[in-house]
Order: sequence, then C-alpha cells, then structure tokens
Amino acid sequence: MNVGRVIVMGIAFSALFAGALMYYLQVYGYYKEVAAEVADVQLTALVSGVPEPVVFENFKAIDSNSSPVRYRACFEMPLSLATLTETYVMYDDPVPLIAPGWFDCFDAETLGGDLETGAALAFLGQADVKYGIDRIVAVYPDGRAFSWHQINACGEVVFDGDPVPETCPLPPESMN
Repeated sequence: MNVGRVIVMGIAFSALFAGALMYYLQVYGYYKEVAAEVADVQLTALVSGVPEPVVFENFKAIDSNSSPVRYRACFEMPLSLATLTETYVMYDDPVPLIAPGWFDCFDAETLGGDLETGAALAFLGQADVKYGIDRIVAVYPDGRAFSWHQINACGEVVFDGDPVPETCPLPPESMN
C-alpha cells in the first residue's frame, strides 16, 4: 500500500468520524430531559398580564444550554379551550420549531398546520423567558398541549445586531 492511499484513508476516516460526532452532538448531545416543575407550564393572564401556573399532567420535555430555542414540551391540560381563551393571552404568530426525531411526542409540522387551521390554539406562556425569547403553549380541544420557545419581535431585532427599538426593554449586559 502506498503512502498516498494511507493519507487518503486517514482523511476519509477523520472526516467520517467528525461528521458522525457533529451529528450526534446536534441531535442528541446537547439535549437533556427536563423534570416537571410548576414553572414549566404557565400562561399569561389577560387581566394581570402576569404568567401564572396552570394544572398539567404527563409532562415530558427537553432543553439545551446551547440555545434558548431548543426547549420543547408535551403534556396534557384539563382546562377547556373556552376557559383558556377567556382567561389567558393568545399568541398571534406561533411557529413551532422542529424537535429532534427521537423526541417523538412533539411534531412541529402537524402542530403548525393545526395552529394555522384553528384545530389548536396558541397562548403566551411567558414573555421573555430569556431576553427576546417567549415560551408558547399550544392546546388542542382534547387537552393535548405542547410548548416551545420562540424568538419575539425584540429578540429578532437585537439578535440581528440592530439597535434596540424604543418599544423593547434593554437587553441584559451579558448580550452587549
């Protein structure tokens, strides 16, 4: 075997290993399961504008420290949609983000379509759970519910590097 083949095989093996490692880190490595806590499922009240805990069951969630928008949760809510719409702030433009394939309870494409048709309704869980990031909660009439983080209008502007609009709070010092 000549030296050229050994070098090519070494490069090919290194590239294959690096690609597999990057795939693993993106899909599995940075995610961790989240234990259910009262603060995980909150909805912003219409009257006070303050997030308040709501009753939930069968909570399953993942999150990652590598990005504030990697949070996804699946759970059940016993509250009716009529009660929810009369009590809590609805969210205008919900766009669920794709979850890793192994977190199979969260189907962003189906959920997004159902939000567009009105088969599910979206509520503001908590504004600025992290600066520029809102927690959204979508609920179906049968009580199935899903939550994710979504960049809000202030976050879009600031994360693009533009000046903070007057209607937005100042970002924390750590973002400057």
